[in-house]
Amino acid sequence: MPALSWPHIAPVLLLIGSNAFMTLAWYGHLKFKATPIMMVILVSWAIAFVEYCLAVPANRYGHAVYSAAELKTMQEVITLSVFVIFSWLYLNEPVTARHLVGFALIAAGAGVIFLKPSVAP
Repeated sequence: MPALSWPHIAPVLLLIGSNAFMTLAWYGHLKFKATPIMMVILVSWAIAFVEYCLAVPANRYGHAVYSAAELKTMQEVITLSVFVIFSWLYLNEPVTARHLVGFALIAAGAGVIFLKPSVAP
């Protein structure tokens, strides 16, 4: 297995940060149901701007070492991981075995994207 270099690690870290902001933009307002929807939209857009400032470089730099399909797959698995933590800590919603099994199946499917084809001798 080759050693991981900064070009391999940086996109993952940027995508984690990006997804933290996007999850906050999409779901953070659920604790503020009395806030007018237009205010929620404007605040969410401001938060999403930060998400884009992390996601775009993650994909730009990451494409040097990952395919677009691999980057998208990483993003989806990271999104679910960030969401589980956010839902549990911020929204105080339980994470059930059913959720974990479902997310694990999605992650297993995503793992297929990273399988390298074997090279015939």
